[in-house]
Amino acid sequence: MSNIDFSAYTDSVVNAIGPKASPRVKQAFPILIRKIHEFLIEADVTTEEWMEACNLMVEAGAISSEKRNEVVLVTDVLGIESLVNTLDQTRVQRKAANGVANSSAKENPTDSAILGPFYRSGVPVQPNGTCIIRQDEPGAPYTHLFGTIYGADGKPLPNALVDIWHDAPDGFYDAQSPEKPEYHCRGRFKTDAEGRYSTVCLRPTAYPIPFDHSAGKLLQMMDRHPYRPAHIHFWIEADGHKTLVTQIFDSDSDYLTDDAVFAVRDKLIVYFQPISKDYTPPKECEGKMKFELQQDFHLQKAE
Repeated sequence: MSNIDFSAYTDSVVNAIGPKASPRVKQAFPILIRKIHEFLIEADVTTEEWMEACNLMVEAGAISSEKRNEVVLVTDVLGIESLVNTLDQTRVQRKAANGVANSSAKENPTDSAILGPFYRSGVPVQPNGTCIIRQDEPGAPYTHLFGTIYGADGKPLPNALVDIWHDAPDGFYDAQSPEKPEYHCRGRFKTDAEGRYSTVCLRPTAYPIPFDHSAGKLLQMMDRHPYRPAHIHFWIEADGHKTLVTQIFDSDSDYLTDDAVFAVRDKLIVYFQPISKDYTPPKECEGKMKFELQQDFHLQKAE
């Protein structure tokens, strides 16, 4: 075994990349191959261990669907999605420093955060000011969430798409609970002529990520907890601007310093306030309002 030239073997795999591969493949795949081979050799991985890893990913793919992406969840608990997100932000900051991006921006773009496994496309757009709580949640912290979407020039953006989703008080998303109404605690809105959006949602709850399959097995192997701090997801689109995928985190929540998926950013921690006496909620939410949160977002120019 000691006579095997592992370096030459890795080189042979890298050199097998053909001339018609794209420039990006030619750039990235040699790094990928060398790092994976380096890990396998240094950790002295056995065939049985490698097959277990493959089976774990097969399991993750088998249970993934439009409502739950277990493969993404696996990357989350390993800190991969959050790291890629950080690389995206660092790339934007480098371009801005070089005068390439957002040269006319009056505010720094809002920090992004991971998409997570429970994003759902095709959610119907509903009128501004309406509620995304699709079933009564007695005693829950009903919240007026509102704000303005700003463009790279610092001006409000009309007709921007604001996609919002969060967990219910039991810690589950609609996609995890067949008994929940469709799109419970999830909704899409278009900003008005002054770039404003508004909805009634819930103050979110800290919860454990699903640990019934692949991601849970990884957490148990690493002796780690599965909990995430209370947060609300956003997906924001506007013409001429880069789509912003982000989260905001409740300042009073547990797990802000040890998020199971490493997604918390200090600039994304927010402070909920008692509901204003001047606010008039939708009729179905009367007598239930407890908090309000004004959350503005600043987008960056599309590349």
